[in-house]
Amino acid sequence: MLQELLSGLLAAVAYGVIGVLMMALGYVLVDLATPGRLRDLIWVQRNPNAALLLVSGLTGVGVILTTAIAASADDLIAGLVGTLAYGLLGLVLMSLSFLLIDALTPGKLGDELASPNMHPGTWVSAVAHVVISVLIAAAIW
Repeated sequence: MLQELLSGLLAAVAYGVIGVLMMALGYVLVDLATPGRLRDLIWVQRNPNAALLLVSGLTGVGVILTTAIAASADDLIAGLVGTLAYGLLGLVLMSLSFLLIDALTPGKLGDELASPNMHPGTWVSAVAHVVISVLIAAAIW
C-alpha cells in the first residue's frame, strides 16, 4: 500500500511539473501576443481583454492535460510523454487560431487585447481556445 501511495505521489508530482511548464509556456505565448507586459496589463491595469485571453488559454491547457492524464492511467512514462505532446499541440493550435483570427479580421487583435475596453474579438479568440482544447481532449479519449 505504501508503495502504491509513493508511486501515485511521484506521478502526481511529474504530471504537476508538466502542467506548470505548459501553463508557463501558455502565459509566455499570450504575453507575446499582447503589446506591453501581460503582468502589468492584468494585475496593474486590470485589463479584461488580456485576462480573458490568458484564462481561456490556461483553461484549455488544463482540459487537454487532464484528459491526457486520465487516458494514460496505467503507463506513467507514456502518460507523461503524451501529456507533454498533447499540451504542446494545444498551445501551438491555440496560438495559430489567434494568428488566423487576427489575419482574417480588421485591425490588430493584439492591440485590442491591450485596450482597457472589452472587445468582442477577445471573446472570439478565447472561445476558439476552449473549442480547440475540447477537440484535442476528444481526440485523446
